[in-house]
Amino acid sequence: MLRRLCTIAIFTILLNNSVTLAATKDPNQADKFPPSPLEVTTPDPLVRSSANKEPLTLVEKLRLNVALDELNQQAAATLQGGDKVTAWEIWNREIRLRRYLGTIPEIEALSRVGAIAWNQNDRQQLFYITQRLQAIQKQALSPKTVAQQGVNLELLQALGAAYQNVRSPKNALEVYNQILTTVRQQQDKTAELSTLQTIAELNLAWFDYPQAAATYQELLNLATVEGDRTSEVTYLKQLAYVYQQNKQPQQAIDTLNKLALLYTDPENILKIPELKLAIASNYESLAKENPSLIQEAFNNYQQAYTTAWESQQFVIAAEALQKLIVLYRSQGQIDAALQTSQILIETQSKAYNSYGLMQAYDQIGQIYLQQKDYPQALSAFQQGLQLAQQLKHEESYFTQQIEKVSKESGQ
Repeated sequence: MLRRLCTIAIFTILLNNSVTLAATKDPNQADKFPPSPLEVTTPDPLVRSSANKEPLTLVEKLRLNVALDELNQQAAATLQGGDKVTAWEIWNREIRLRRYLGTIPEIEALSRVGAIAWNQNDRQQLFYITQRLQAIQKQALSPKTVAQQGVNLELLQALGAAYQNVRSPKNALEVYNQILTTVRQQQDKTAELSTLQTIAELNLAWFDYPQAAATYQELLNLATVEGDRTSEVTYLKQLAYVYQQNKQPQQAIDTLNKLALLYTDPENILKIPELKLAIASNYESLAKENPSLIQEAFNNYQQAYTTAWESQQFVIAAEALQKLIVLYRSQGQIDAALQTSQILIETQSKAYNSYGLMQAYDQIGQIYLQQKDYPQALSAFQQGLQLAQQLKHEESYFTQQIEKVSKESGQ
């Protein structure tokens, strides 16, 4: 179940070292690159020379916007043609001129081009773009600006998205936390909820599990207060996943047990076996330090099997039995392992899982071989071979096992 809970594991590549320099605020890093082309003040023919003193008219802005869209297309075509240097020159020119259309259009351009720079692994361009975003952020949140204009949430949202595009999580979280403070002051519950969700997802995407857990717990508390059962289930799932990834089995168990209590409708009741599997697995992990907890692992695997069988989820039932067999063998309970293996044979048959059935016969054969019960081992491997021949898979393996049994038994 836990493998399916999180869609956000897709960001593993974001830890690439190339982002370190781009996201830094260390002024010494500026010496590693030439001055930023985004700060060039040379007059541009697309904008009249007095534009800095007299803002562009609406008509001028519309014309400039069309021209800048064309520059963007030209840069993209140039990059596709293999001329990266010229492409960045064109994009940097576009970004500089976007300032005349307003701060948010500039941020959106920085965000768009920043995503391209990331995909191209261009550290220098990422540095320039991140540096400019930080300058905009500093200006937007300066005491003077806030006193005169208040906090511009639309601008901060654009900054947060841009920082994500250039893979700068620290800066992004700083912005989203500022947004969170502001919307809470405004008592905007909807915005508070969406911002917390963004913060949680961002922490999870960058593998900051403690912070992700803290934020999901906060979301869970809000959902509980509101009596939002659907959201409670969602956040408990995410918390369980976070604790699992952060190797906190006891917290995962506690969360999964809370989740099980919410699974009361017919659709969710069918998910109980998977929950029990996950709980059992976590108890198995805890038992390595505290052997007395091994019985809890047994109990939950058995409950997983029972509930799965009753709901005719034979694939999950077989998985629970397989886990039980391994656990029985690890505890030296061979007879119990063999009895469970026979139940596994029936379960795999009901699941129409020929491959699983073949593996079950192999497992039984190995147990009997270990006990030197050669006739039973031979019978199991022969049945496994029949299935292997039907599946055209691992035929040679079972043939070798049969030869091994014959040799050891002296036949």
